[in-house]
Amino acid sequence: MLDPEGSVEHQPASSFPKVLLVPLAMLLAIATLLLLAFSATRQKEPDFYTFKVVNIRGKLVSLEKYRGSVSLVVNVASECGYTDSHYKALQKLQRDLGPYHFNVLAFPCNQFGQQEPDTNKEIESFARKTYGASFPMFSKITVSGAGAIPAFKYLIESTGEEPTWNFWKYLVDPNGKVVKAWDSTVSVEEIRPHVTELVRKIILKKKDEL
Repeated sequence: MLDPEGSVEHQPASSFPKVLLVPLAMLLAIATLLLLAFSATRQKEPDFYTFKVVNIRGKLVSLEKYRGSVSLVVNVASECGYTDSHYKALQKLQRDLGPYHFNVLAFPCNQFGQQEPDTNKEIESFARKTYGASFPMFSKITVSGAGAIPAFKYLIESTGEEPTWNFWKYLVDPNGKVVKAWDSTVSVEEIRPHVTELVRKIILKKKDEL
């Protein structure tokens, strides 16, 4: 079509083909969803129960099974001066409060004074036969230094307390967060009130939910 001046009339061209707008919008929406999902994953902080460990029988297990209950994590040894008093007190605590709301989680360790020299099978036999230990036990590990397993690295980073001897004790709440740590010189009887209080809160919460 000619304009009054005799030149060809030009229609304004679209800056972007309409046919491509819908696919582009879909791609942007998908990219946004992926970004949000990635951000949520990155923001989810690990806790003690997110780790996997090897039990005393050599099977890889998830600590997730203990979520919702209180845990007292202890690096145990069979030939330590603290062995007798701690094993007896730990088993009493397990018997009194466990296993539905509380568990002692025992991790044998030979790092300190070479006082856990036996095999996993021998360690388990010793604990079960000598003290009637009914709490969960795990494979012999390293609990401090560069070789510490991730679960113990988490305990250390959360409290700033790194084991320097046998029978360190870490109290973990039902959500997997570390509440407090105690060294070998602190008896199980001394920390019982802290454990009992956390267990009491679980029981009261469950009653309220009924």
